[in-house]
Amino acid sequence: MCELLGMSANVPTDICFSFTGLMQRGGGTGPHKDGWGIAFYEGRAVREFRDTRPSIGSEIARLVQGYPIKSHIVISHIRRANAGRVCLENTHPFTRELWGRQWTFAHNGQLPGIKKALELGFYHPIGTTDSEFAFCWILSEIRRRFTKQPRRPQTLWRELNELCNAIKEFGVFNLLMSDSKYLYCFCSTKLFWITRKAPFNRAVLKDAELEVDFKHETTPDDIVTVIATEPLTANEQWHQMQTGQMCVFHHGLICC
Repeated sequence: MCELLGMSANVPTDICFSFTGLMQRGGGTGPHKDGWGIAFYEGRAVREFRDTRPSIGSEIARLVQGYPIKSHIVISHIRRANAGRVCLENTHPFTRELWGRQWTFAHNGQLPGIKKALELGFYHPIGTTDSEFAFCWILSEIRRRFTKQPRRPQTLWRELNELCNAIKEFGVFNLLMSDSKYLYCFCSTKLFWITRKAPFNRAVLKDAELEVDFKHETTPDDIVTVIATEPLTANEQWHQMQTGQMCVFHHGLICC
């Protein structure tokens, strides 16, 4: 299985600490050696980095680890290929435009039979993964059901939850997705999150000899939520999502 990492924050924040932990699992402390990718939102646009090399040995990953790119929303993924060959077009996250915004998607799990059972609409995959197919189906359905963005965000959230639960019937469907404003998280089997806010404390990574005292890296008003397939730190209490649950984060806070 692949692993996911996401972040939602109320101020532009770098993800260097959490990404350092994740990249160790890409061929180091974990078997996810079939590529990786990360997307940083800057307004409605996305700054992307992707590589087919394992993150543990990727020069691009080391650049991201050491260069503090600041963003309100981040989505990252390390891949262990099960459907689709190892190549750039099959490397998450995937992006598409809808309603003048760039949507970004990353998925953990397998969805056997989805390509035969569901019919695509406006959006089509570039690669061959069932993940990108599922993303295209979700956006096609949203575009079909809404000619323009709903005025109440909760209307869209209900539809997304319904679509995700429909896809969950094909297999394992843990996902992170964003429209540049909200970070959507859906749990099929396993997804954890933690919100850091004042009073900030020390955090110790599980997969690397690195710790940070967030009191020295933040202001009292900062709110940062990190989402991951497995908890990244050894000394903090992470919340586990339930099967079929969708969480929506905005500026670091959970909306639903």
